[in-house]
Amino acid sequence: MTSWLDDAPLPIRFDGPDKLDEFLARPSRALATDLAAVDGDIMVLGVGGKMGPTLARLARNAAPDKCILGVARFSEPGMREALNAAGVETIACDLLDRDAVQKLPQIRNVIFMAGHKFGAQDNPALTWAMNVHVPAIVAEHFRASRIVAFSTGCVYPFVPVDSGGASEDAPLTGPGEYAQSCVGRERMFEYFSQSYRTPGRLFRLNYAIDMRYGVLFDVACKVRDGQPVDVSMGHVNVIWQGDANALALRCLRHATAPTTPINISGPETISVRGLADEFAGRLGTKPRVVGDESPTAWLTNTTQAVRLFGKPRVPLAKMIDWIADWVGSHRASFNKPTHFEVRDGVY
Repeated sequence: MTSWLDDAPLPIRFDGPDKLDEFLARPSRALATDLAAVDGDIMVLGVGGKMGPTLARLARNAAPDKCILGVARFSEPGMREALNAAGVETIACDLLDRDAVQKLPQIRNVIFMAGHKFGAQDNPALTWAMNVHVPAIVAEHFRASRIVAFSTGCVYPFVPVDSGGASEDAPLTGPGEYAQSCVGRERMFEYFSQSYRTPGRLFRLNYAIDMRYGVLFDVACKVRDGQPVDVSMGHVNVIWQGDANALALRCLRHATAPTTPINISGPETISVRGLADEFAGRLGTKPRVVGDESPTAWLTNTTQAVRLFGKPRVPLAKMIDWIADWVGSHRASFNKPTHFEVRDGVY
């Protein structure tokens, strides 16, 4: 780590994945202060997903005196070695295997990032096993830990686009089996938290993005390639992945017993049509917009998070600039579309 995130202006662009990952792993003083106030080491369960590797590296840089452990099956070649090289200790474990989970060391702080979304309708049994059964196994084994469990804004119903978003006390009636299973995930963490007074947070995240995936990336690619941009889900919230990761880690200091939800996203209600126009202007093309905006969307109110942590560091305008440059240069992609336009909950 060459400097604190707070010490330098935001980059104009990123020349490739290495520069991007280095920036995503650069902590702020606020994150370092919060982790210094939290006792014990940190384990990231499900570290192998889109956000996990950079979250683990961010924790490593923000808390050099703590042991940072990453747990996953590590089916992607090279990921485990890269994490080890960055100072993150790794443990291979299938979280569906109760016996394997029970062999994991007891760590004071746990970030739970495991789950199953895409293909949920084709294999609902696996979806429920990953999103409900695994949380029960984890919550029982780590009942003496703090647990920040990643969840999703999909647990909420659609709300009017001019409502300011669903708050944490809104009913959890999101459509489709994926959303229902995510409610089940939260209920498992709630049950064991209530039973054992396990402190934690239910981290209801709406659309983290970096240069290689996310709503902004999806829209920009469609505009670049002349593909139709469906605006049926006409409004979204997004947040920079680095900000989302930092807030997840900072939630360890703001855990409650029993656990409670917190909405995490950017403050704006963003027009998808407006995004298409913005990217078209930067990429020198014309957007092909299809459909009509619904009066409702999956939106969350982040008042609680802003009160605790302040606004995200990276503003929407900067994210649009970064992604337009990245997509216009045909740089790397995770090839994992968000399917943000889906309104029936079927992924």
